[in-house]
Amino acid sequence: MENTVDSGLNKENIPLYMRVYEYYKDLITEGKLSPGARLPSIRRCEKELSVSRTTAEAAYFQLAADGYVVSKPQSGYFVTDVARREKKDGTVRGKKELEPKTDYDFTSLSADRESFDFTLWRRYIKSALRQDERLLSYGEAQGERELREALCKYITEHRNAVCSPDNIVIGAGVQSLLHIICAVLPRSQKVFFGESEFEQGAAVFSDHGFKSCRTKEEADIIYVSPSHINRLGDVMPTSERLRLIRLADRENKLIIEDDYDSEFGYFNRPTPSLQGLDCGRNVIYIGTFSKLLLPSIRLSFMILPDALLGEYEKKAELYNQTASKTEQIALCSFIRDGNLSIRIRKIKRLYTQKMKLLTSALKEVFGDKANIYIGETGFVLRLEIKCAMSEKEIAERALISGVAVKESGTGKKYPQILLLCSSVASEDFLPAAKRLYGSIFGA
Repeated sequence: MENTVDSGLNKENIPLYMRVYEYYKDLITEGKLSPGARLPSIRRCEKELSVSRTTAEAAYFQLAADGYVVSKPQSGYFVTDVARREKKDGTVRGKKELEPKTDYDFTSLSADRESFDFTLWRRYIKSALRQDERLLSYGEAQGERELREALCKYITEHRNAVCSPDNIVIGAGVQSLLHIICAVLPRSQKVFFGESEFEQGAAVFSDHGFKSCRTKEEADIIYVSPSHINRLGDVMPTSERLRLIRLADRENKLIIEDDYDSEFGYFNRPTPSLQGLDCGRNVIYIGTFSKLLLPSIRLSFMILPDALLGEYEKKAELYNQTASKTEQIALCSFIRDGNLSIRIRKIKRLYTQKMKLLTSALKEVFGDKANIYIGETGFVLRLEIKCAMSEKEIAERALISGVAVKESGTGKKYPQILLLCSSVASEDFLPAAKRLYGSIFGA
């Protein structure tokens, strides 16, 4: 294999492990490494690319975290079919087909610039960087102990979780945690994803050899996001949560609870977590900070049941920590100082106000030609438009006019589209609504 790491990515400001990552990623996305192909061993990678073992390992871990390869114990790293799937969809990761320019993106989950205090976060990062001795080591594979203690206290108080710091595992994003989960579960098991739109999560299980199934009853593993059960932003009622827990208990099933959006109940207080209702017996709880803080802060965590903790500990040495130690230290102090709770309250106020302003703008522009429904999470607005077009046609026309919206797929009498308000500025709601109206009904 020709060494093109330096020649292809000869940029001093790019870490060497990322150059190795990009090198293999390009081979995969360009089809030079086919699905199922085995990457060179870590030792061979060191020799062929003239890099250290640490650099090679970091690059391979990043490839696994992004779904390009899957690690098989005692066998190595193997290419997944992620590139083929993306190509089939018309995209390659980071390289989309040319699209009309989007002026107002109501499909993005990007953070609202108003909602994040960059100055405050920089202060915590700078404080973490001053801890010279701690930063000289890799840190704990399971995550920094202090952060796990802070998370345990927070999640127990705010999500009624039942856990100890020893049950918590930190990772750089949900996918990296799912790779660990797949490594400790029998691959003969079937997994049910239901209405979840987390395709990357389903792909991780598929790449590890797990079979998917269509119903909870035939599944061994049930993946669910009870605080955001579908694209409409609906929340699973407590009664349904209890039924799911009883099913898992009665038939020895494992629930993976992705607690996405739990903090942002629009009409009600957050519903108790499945993990807490189950007392932590049959539920793996997963939480992330991508929406609470910033998507670029790659910090997620999971709470493993005691029954799986032993299996994880047997294999823990195979997994280096993927999350930034600096960010872990910063987040620990951020939580302990009460800033996470303050931030949640701030975001809820901000998005409640933004949703009111968006609703007002749509009512002003559409009048009686549309009905408006707000999802329980407070992030998703459903606009039912009284016209003869399909949802797909509306979304395509809107995109041509510079407004990105989602199809709801509800199959109602009138088409319904979804609008997420997080990444569009409040002052842009009215011009965006006018642009959307014009794309459907004409100027």
